[in-house]
Amino acid sequence: MAQETEIKLSLPQSAHRALLRHPLLAAAQSLGTRRLVNVYYDTADLALQRKGIALRTRKAGRLWLQTVKCAGSSAAGLAVRPEWECPFAGAFDFGGIDDPGVRTLLERQHLRAHLEPAFETVFTRRTWRIAGRRGGTVLVMLDRGRIDAGGRSVPISEIEIELERGAAGALFDVALALAATLPLRPEILSKAERGFRLRLDLPPQPAKAAPSPLDPAQTPLQAFGAIATACLTQLQLNALGAGAAEPEFIHQMRVALRRLRCALRVFRPLLPDRFEATVVPHFRALARALGAARDLDVLAGQILAPARAAFARHPHLAALEATVARAQRRARADAWRQIAAPAHALALLDFGRRLQHLKARRPAEPIDAFAARRLGRLRKRVRALAAAAGDLDPARLHALRIGVKRLRYAIEFFAPLYPPARVRKAANAMAALQDALGELNDLARAGELFAGCADGGPDLREAVALTGGWHGPRHAALCAALPRELARLTKMRPFWNN
Repeated sequence: MAQETEIKLSLPQSAHRALLRHPLLAAAQSLGTRRLVNVYYDTADLALQRKGIALRTRKAGRLWLQTVKCAGSSAAGLAVRPEWECPFAGAFDFGGIDDPGVRTLLERQHLRAHLEPAFETVFTRRTWRIAGRRGGTVLVMLDRGRIDAGGRSVPISEIEIELERGAAGALFDVALALAATLPLRPEILSKAERGFRLRLDLPPQPAKAAPSPLDPAQTPLQAFGAIATACLTQLQLNALGAGAAEPEFIHQMRVALRRLRCALRVFRPLLPDRFEATVVPHFRALARALGAARDLDVLAGQILAPARAAFARHPHLAALEATVARAQRRARADAWRQIAAPAHALALLDFGRRLQHLKARRPAEPIDAFAARRLGRLRKRVRALAAAAGDLDPARLHALRIGVKRLRYAIEFFAPLYPPARVRKAANAMAALQDALGELNDLARAGELFAGCADGGPDLREAVALTGGWHGPRHAALCAALPRELARLTKMRPFWNN
């Protein structure tokens, strides 16, 4: 088995000439240009795709190769996945696959007999070899062509930077050197993933946080690397649809950023000096832009829409709705500009490079001891915030909500260390409290947000007052139930010490 380690970067077709003139490639060893025809195979119901396996044949000149790839990790453009390659003589041969599970699946007669072409990629590849600054070599490949599936076609215009020899950090050195002057963006989807989406005519879907990738055999710093990578993956997957009208993409990008910043806090004692201070400013600025858009989405969908439905004929509510919708569009456009800006691509690549070079500030301790210590600290903080929020002051409730969220995310990060039932019980309880506190916060902020997007005329003020009055009973019910929820929170047992 070989391991493919590469960074994928999308490149606008208009920037091809600028890439070819880049000093890094001018000084590199040119390995020429090839035309590659790739046919990806699967069953009619895409059994391999559901298992995260890609099977392809590739024609390069007169030679045919068979390649099997499995799903791996992918974030900040870096993809690491196992692959098996052998000559192809007209019939599939899976005997050289040394992963028993993958080989057994592919050799099942029922599956093998039903393999058929799923889609094709046809592109020209121009390749250069570059010696890395830290030793080793990388290949830079410019791919230009198309993906064809189901009568539909999408263009290919991307750079693959593949590790030939050495450490993965060399890939980021090359990627950052190119991205400093070219409009490159880390690509989260492989050609195979884009091909299957095209075949299924599947638009981007909002991506929630995946289960924690933590392995109990990892050191705490290795666990941080895996968790941070998962947060970046969620961020990038949702960026694929962030320009659409569906508000869930923006929401899930915010969740990814909050989880990432929580991970930075939890693992702070181990991280190198200045690590957090260097990476957080960009993500904080992006979070502000996403937050402004999300706040208006909530204002429109959860605050104004129910009142609008209850008073469908009220003309001033219709005017308020139109005003909020305009503010929504402006906020989404502002958020998208930040997502699409070159600075965001550079920040993702820089963060990916820093993850490759992490070194702990102190000797490693067992992951379970580290987790118990950090969870205990967060629990103590939440208990103090809960005691302070007993008077239901909105500012204190907001601080409690943030504390509960951080504890919940940390429990989810360390979940593989503990019995699933205990983790699930604690996470569900905190999620319910977080939702209630979030709803109270949304109601508390509604007046400020309405004032920010309305001109303050008497008609709109009447509509805002009507909306606030409609939500009055719900606000009262949430406040009445909160002391009981706070008491339950303070009694939560620290299962991580058992």
